[in-house]
Amino acid sequence: MESASRRQRRDLLGFDEELRRRHGIMLLAGVDEVGRGPLAGPVIAAAVILPAGVDVAEADDSKELEPEVRVRVAREVMRVALAVGFASVSPAVIDRINILEASRLAMRRALQALDPAPMLIVVDGWELPKVSFRQEALPKADGHSLAVACASVVAKVRRDRLMARYGRVFPQYDFHQNKGYGTPGHLAALEVHGPCPLHRQSFAPVRQLPLPFVTA
Repeated sequence: MESASRRQRRDLLGFDEELRRRHGIMLLAGVDEVGRGPLAGPVIAAAVILPAGVDVAEADDSKELEPEVRVRVAREVMRVALAVGFASVSPAVIDRINILEASRLAMRRALQALDPAPMLIVVDGWELPKVSFRQEALPKADGHSLAVACASVVAKVRRDRLMARYGRVFPQYDFHQNKGYGTPGHLAALEVHGPCPLHRQSFAPVRQLPLPFVTA
């Protein structure tokens, strides 16, 4: 009997293969972003083009994978992908244009970084405005499309590594553990130390603090 995990792998790959067949194309990119919810750090997007018919073992929505599995999957994606594009949007820009527009900007930039350019993109969430690519957009696409799942994983691994580095610059916030999310420990540190330049001033828990910036 086919296992659930094997069936899911087949379904993820089959979704992308069906889109390639339906649109008559070969270069399909999955695009996703990570870091919409944290109080600190950038939002990061990734776009991935996989060769037709190539599976990536263990790939799934990054939130469903253990950290060591994500790292393993990301390494395999970087090995087999035809192209991978990354983009980052800073906390300052997030504060200026809002997190939704910052996420869209990161995804557009990640797509622009692809070489070769895709013929079709699969977007996690709603349709991505201001792009010239043909697109398929659906909520939770990282659970349907292998390319989107791979984009989710490589973006998550990149952001986690970046936040770990920031954790060495601002150790009082424990970024290497909380990745900028509003954990109880992170909120307590904000109350004691105030925000640092990585914090998103437009996000309520930070905006409500009367304390000044902490520098490295």
